[in-house]
Amino acid sequence: MSNDLIDAMANLEEDRAIDIVRKKIEDGETAFDIVEQCRKGVEIVGKKYSEGKYYLSDLIMSEAIFKEVMDIIEPHFPKNGTESHNGIKVIMGTIQGDIHDLGKNIVIYLLRSSGYSVYDLGVDVPPERFVEAIEETGARIVGVCVLLTFCIGYVKELVDLLEETGLREKVTVVVGGYPVDEQVRKYTGVDYVSNDGVMALDIFERIADSLKK
Repeated sequence: MSNDLIDAMANLEEDRAIDIVRKKIEDGETAFDIVEQCRKGVEIVGKKYSEGKYYLSDLIMSEAIFKEVMDIIEPHFPKNGTESHNGIKVIMGTIQGDIHDLGKNIVIYLLRSSGYSVYDLGVDVPPERFVEAIEETGARIVGVCVLLTFCIGYVKELVDLLEETGLREKVTVVVGGYPVDEQVRKYTGVDYVSNDGVMALDIFERIADSLKK
């Protein structure tokens, strides 16, 4: 996998990124591969933001570029199997204190393309709002996005709140984002972690299959 698109996204080079995406489509590169390269570029943007090298305006710019890319590649995603998980509800949101949503938006697009019913709570979502959404929708799967390491504590608060409200055994919690790993999973008590959009989709697929049994 070449790094040209990753670098263009990471450096916020809008025109160059769009040109590269169009060329990759012409060359027959898959939409999923293109999204993954964009994700890696966005991950670098998020890391630079957390290090103080980028600012909020840069995050907003990276989001705008990503949305342009998605407009271009959306028609090229495979449509087969889009009804396979029809009716399965998923709640998605970026945890409190974090306004990053590019990774979340990638996963939401992949989920909706696979037939899931996704409720997007947006960004800077407090743990209480996730609980309210579970009670309102009856969703059995919760996806939480986190980019900033100092916001991981709020993910743990969410899991603790689910325990307190008696909902923990009823939902599966998946956390995604740049800083997540097995250590984060153990600390927060969530069920799954992923910092790869396509891998995250595989996790949701396994959870959905288990819910059907």
